[in-house]
Amino acid sequence: MMPQTTLSLTADHHAKLKAHLFPGDDLEAAAILVCTRIPGPRSRLLVRELLPVPHAECLTRTAHSLTWPGSYIEKAIDVASTENLCILLVHSHPSGYPEFSEIDDASDQSVIPSIFEAFGDIHGSAIMMPNGCMVARFYKNDRTVIPCNLVSVAGDDLHFWWSDNSTRLVDRPLAFTSAMTDELAGLTACVIGVSGTGSIAAEQACRLGFGKVILIDHDRVEEKNLNRILNAINTDAVRAIPKVTMFAARANQYRNEDFVIAVQADLLSRRAVLAASQADVIFSCVDTHRARSVADRIATAFLLPLFDVGVAIPTRAISEGRAIDEVTGRIDYVQPGKSTLADRGVYSPASLQAEALAEVDPGAHAYQVKAGYIDGIPEQAPSVISLNMRAASACVMEFIARAYPFRHEENAKYARTRFMLAESIEEYFCEASFPIKEQSNLARGRREPLLGLPMLASNLGDEP
Repeated sequence: MMPQTTLSLTADHHAKLKAHLFPGDDLEAAAILVCTRIPGPRSRLLVRELLPVPHAECLTRTAHSLTWPGSYIEKAIDVASTENLCILLVHSHPSGYPEFSEIDDASDQSVIPSIFEAFGDIHGSAIMMPNGCMVARFYKNDRTVIPCNLVSVAGDDLHFWWSDNSTRLVDRPLAFTSAMTDELAGLTACVIGVSGTGSIAAEQACRLGFGKVILIDHDRVEEKNLNRILNAINTDAVRAIPKVTMFAARANQYRNEDFVIAVQADLLSRRAVLAASQADVIFSCVDTHRARSVADRIATAFLLPLFDVGVAIPTRAISEGRAIDEVTGRIDYVQPGKSTLADRGVYSPASLQAEALAEVDPGAHAYQVKAGYIDGIPEQAPSVISLNMRAASACVMEFIARAYPFRHEENAKYARTRFMLAESIEEYFCEASFPIKEQSNLARGRREPLLGLPMLASNLGDEP
């Protein structure tokens, strides 16, 4: 079942929440989460701020009950009401009981109405078990209960806790099994860029069994693309069919009902950003700095795990012309709240400016050559599908390793992977290898303008 309601946290918020709720005394504890929302149609809350309730100020704390001062709810209302955010009341279940108890129900019936009297149209409550698993529920202002189908955390590992399956709160599906396929059927992948690497990443997402696959690309199929875009045929090039339309039409034949959504739009458009906000994971398979910068912002604003892939073939001058210097690929896993692609030097203000200048200057051919697959050689139809296959497979495998851990080492060591085929080298960089700058858009959600960019401000004519 595709989740209609989701709660998402950064790894840092989840770790701090767990440390506070389980201080080691086996007694219940409480905290308040202040959340933003995504634009919809999926109802998804994003934790933006954590307000712990001090243990010493709780009136009672036992293994099965908890009473804490209402003044902390008032503080949360003061924080949340100015931007019409959502409040989520959280407490621990030291016993590990994975459901809301009758005491929890009675508490919500007493407290939640007072929050609605102050402001808002959706608030909620949640519980956490000792292993960190969470279950949540939302309330409308008419007191209707909305079960939260999924709680997700994107950290070194990807966590998905489903409200309708208590077994999966403890035992995660094993990688590469039908149980993994069953879970993926409830998740949505967004593939940005459906060309050389992107069509291969999209093919894997479809075949792995994602419940929905959102494709975003503004370009059309050309004859020069046919040697590296999966599912493309000559007729598509002759008719200049949009890449996403072509791929969706073919991939939707894999199943009895359509599951691939084609979004023909520039990524720096409101339509594309809103479409990407509905996903659970993003695969960035683009070839421009600007597109990567937008993917970065989307992942940060909507708390989405981002897998970015890039390939390059640098050359060197020799007496006979040019020779291949290296054949490289790079896969970056970006988790919300940690180092971004910008922090890692994948793009910079200078590279964005240079790219923008090249786009408006038809004569800037030298830059375009440098930005292509093969540095220094103006190939219009490079024969690189084998390299694309290698890189795109590594990108999707990185997702599997995070969601269904199978490595012998911890995933924190693999924030970036680089392979160099000429030298037969593969190297890895841990998250701590990169600096982290302040992220003002973290968990920004639906706050206008989208992504903090004025050009994406609300425009009813540009909705998906």
